[in-house]
Amino acid sequence: MVEIKVKRWLKQSFIMENFQFQCPTRIVFGRGVENLVGEEVKKYSDKVLLHYGGGSIKRIGLYDRVVESLKSVGVRFIELPGVKPNPRLSLVRKGIEVCRSSGVDFILAVGGGSVIDSAKAISVGVPYKGDVWDFYVDRAEPAEALPVGVVLTIPGAGSEASSSSVITNEEDWRKLSLTTELLRPRFALMNPEVTFSVPPYHTACGAADIMSHVMERYFTNVRHTDLTDRLCEATLKTVIRNVPIALREPENYDARAEIMWASTVAHNDLLGTGRIGDWATHVIEHELSGLYDVPHGAGLAVLFPSWMRHVYKHRVDIFVQFAVRVWGVEPDFQDPEKTALEGIEMLKSFFKRIGLPTTLRELGVPEDRLEEMALRCTDSGGSKIGSFVKLGKEDVLSILRNARG
Repeated sequence: MVEIKVKRWLKQSFIMENFQFQCPTRIVFGRGVENLVGEEVKKYSDKVLLHYGGGSIKRIGLYDRVVESLKSVGVRFIELPGVKPNPRLSLVRKGIEVCRSSGVDFILAVGGGSVIDSAKAISVGVPYKGDVWDFYVDRAEPAEALPVGVVLTIPGAGSEASSSSVITNEEDWRKLSLTTELLRPRFALMNPEVTFSVPPYHTACGAADIMSHVMERYFTNVRHTDLTDRLCEATLKTVIRNVPIALREPENYDARAEIMWASTVAHNDLLGTGRIGDWATHVIEHELSGLYDVPHGAGLAVLFPSWMRHVYKHRVDIFVQFAVRVWGVEPDFQDPEKTALEGIEMLKSFFKRIGLPTTLRELGVPEDRLEEMALRCTDSGGSKIGSFVKLGKEDVLSILRNARG
């Protein structure tokens, strides 16, 4: 009787998960596609909120091309610049009021993940009678949203085709996420040429973000996921190969194109089909960048190897697979843990090689608030995070301390 129960448990735990997959975002990819933004927007609206960050889109001429395209088809627009990395709730609230008072019914995000996440938050906040933050703290669920379109400028976050948004509340510096299919952009215009001017550090941060989105899905307790294992590995290897090229040759179109497409594929949910992702590292990093306003990708580069060292014994086999297939480590059949640890070290070395910090000390994060971060992401120690291995407050604290360097 016990044997039958064990077999049933194994079957339920290890077979591929049931799934539904739909990514309705229309991707328009290639040289000059930003000039099509007017006709894409016109399908949905004649009056839009043009949402962007600082002056970079003006310096590279992208702003002018977008505006000219909108005007050419008679689309009116109201501008809301000022999005910062780790986008702020205060600007989201301002955007909601602007849309309501002006009768805007479409939001065009021109930028990277921060701009897109901010636009998504505005989109669900406009039709809602309460405070948009309710959605991020699970006090309410959105029932409708304004449509969003994207002109992507920085690959990494994958928000151009994802169902999620991450916002920072300046009142207590909590950085929280919202996930709903309502947030999928209607279209994303992606021209690798507009990424030529992305600074090396931000290119590297984007790479860490892309790889982390893949790894959060890759390390799973679900077995028999051969196809998505290989898709995850191919996406990781594509980033590993092309990022150093883009750093050496910023205007290498082919390398930039590979990175840009990898960003979308990494986070449009295709790679998670049939699997149960972990996401503990992202939860921890949100506390880190919420409190210290560090770049998200840099925080992930520091935390992911530390998380791996904390949990790899739970499923040594998948860490060995990661080491061998992604990094080309020669397997040690007598000592699989050695192989697994070598793969983790290869990841850390890659991050260092492309110019990212690999310790909290390098990131400029002191150790006086590590326990606070561990408490914040585990509801004062009352809950656990992650799916691969459930992590309590002491686990998170250990990961943070080991990441100090």
